[in-house]
Amino acid sequence: MLCEQVQELLPSLIDGDEHNVEALAHVETCLQCQAEAARYRKLLRAMTMLRTRYLAPNPSALAQTLAGLESELERSAVRAVLSGKRLAYAGAIGGTVATAATVAAFVARNRKRGLKLAG
Repeated sequence: MLCEQVQELLPSLIDGDEHNVEALAHVETCLQCQAEAARYRKLLRAMTMLRTRYLAPNPSALAQTLAGLESELERSAVRAVLSGKRLAYAGAIGGTVATAATVAAFVARNRKRGLKLAG
């Protein structure tokens, strides 16, 4: 029997569903098929452990997780907006200071010349 044929039968051989004497004899004599059988058994053990070790999640867990994510995203959005407003306020204050400095320089220059401002 060829390794490819045995590897197709391997899951049913390991599970005990099939009693193919020729395939079992091949596995006993072929190192490659023995290694494949060992990998399959290891995979089955891991899957069994997952099934028995971890409990099914609470049905409301997904809703709670999504609600928590949504509230955190809202807080982040508010922080971003506030940070943006701070920058806008800083820009407005900077513009006001620059305008005031320009007006003050203009007034000072005109006083030196003796010009009277309309007002």
